[in-house]
Amino acid sequence: MQCCYNSAFLPSRQGGLEFENTKTKQCNKNEQHRETMSNWMSYYRNEGEEEEEEEEAAAEIIGEYKYGGRDTLLFLVDGSTAMFDSFDDSNLTPFDMTIQCIQNVYKNKIISHERDLVGVVFYGTEQHKNSVDFKHIYILQDLDNPGAKRVLELASYEGEQGRALFQKSLGHSDNYSLGEALWVCSNLFSDVRLKMSHKRIMLFTNEDDPHGQDSTKAKFARTKAADLRETGIYLDLMNLKKPGGFDISLFYRDIINTADDEDLGIQFDESCKLEDLMKKVRAKETRKRALSRLNLYLGKDVTLIVGIFNLVQKAVKQPPVKLYRETNEPLKTKTRTFNRETGSLLLPSDTKRAQTYGNRQIVLEKEETEEIKRFDSPGLYLIGFKPLAMLKQYHYIKPAQFIYPDEFLMNGSTTLFNALLTKCMEKGVMAICRYIPRQNSPPRFIALVPQKEELDEQNVQIVPP
Repeated sequence: MQCCYNSAFLPSRQGGLEFENTKTKQCNKNEQHRETMSNWMSYYRNEGEEEEEEEEAAAEIIGEYKYGGRDTLLFLVDGSTAMFDSFDDSNLTPFDMTIQCIQNVYKNKIISHERDLVGVVFYGTEQHKNSVDFKHIYILQDLDNPGAKRVLELASYEGEQGRALFQKSLGHSDNYSLGEALWVCSNLFSDVRLKMSHKRIMLFTNEDDPHGQDSTKAKFARTKAADLRETGIYLDLMNLKKPGGFDISLFYRDIINTADDEDLGIQFDESCKLEDLMKKVRAKETRKRALSRLNLYLGKDVTLIVGIFNLVQKAVKQPPVKLYRETNEPLKTKTRTFNRETGSLLLPSDTKRAQTYGNRQIVLEKEETEEIKRFDSPGLYLIGFKPLAMLKQYHYIKPAQFIYPDEFLMNGSTTLFNALLTKCMEKGVMAICRYIPRQNSPPRFIALVPQKEELDEQNVQIVPP
């Protein structure tokens, strides 16, 4: 469902108690009323309070949300002989498509997310290089930041000369174990000492039944794939075209595990073109982080949890970073509040907030000012339903947000949400809700617009439900 803001119900921000926003204004106010105010009735803010309110204001404008950790993406590539056989007149093999696709992801990350961690692992090779000394598994690049050297190293394996280089330096072997390859990938994630927010493996292969004649290896691969899911590592299959077609039900249906907000029942069709493969990789690689997760209250005793996502976000210029001249290290800013008359350091308990009404200074405690800004707890509160025809174009006052149920935090959220979505589409109505995105935010009235899911011919999602 899309969350459309309705200007007709937008509460006014005018009126009420207004507080000064900058140190300069605070000092000027204090100068004007110095004769009538005591030192403890000052306009100074507590340490760090300015920065906190500025961040909240920025988050309100552009929907910015700070996440902890780095995204990590590991490419697991099949290096067996079948990946090097071209299936059309273009002489483009599945391995060539994979290498070009990985290079494209690297280049995009260098521009947009240079702090992310990416790596490449080959399996089905004659040579091996990994920490546990498993045969036929070669770690080409450990998990690290993308860079020009890594892109050039991948480019050396592209084209006819690249295939010849791969054959000469790494070789091919069909006697590999996919379970051991997943084990090596798991160890690579464990070796990272940085905090990781999202861990994902993309498996590129055109072999739909790698262990058809070896039940022991097949069972081990399924067990290891289940272990990855328990440790929060998601495994995505990028299946490539093969003669006779790629049958996912033979082996990989039991191997794949997806994120909680993805549908395991919908899998991509096999890719025979580079454009199709790039589209699938972009769909999986794109960050899908929730701005927040809130309760959707359908009634007094009926609640489910949904994630709030930004579909469009304003691109803003990053603020400059102040560096120390001698070492070029980033500077850390600390704020201290001092008494203008005595020069003594003021503690948070020494400062008060005040507002002038009728030539009288009204002093407020910090708890009172916070309580004034708090209308209700964050969440979506259902008020009723209206026909979709009543939603006009001028009600659309800012980019819509997208909500999706969170089954992980509350069981049954997806079922209840799907029932609500289905009935809204059948009856052609929208849900009117009161929306409070975060603490100390003013409430808004919004329209939840139902939306059907749309897939293209490659089963790639065009429009989410």
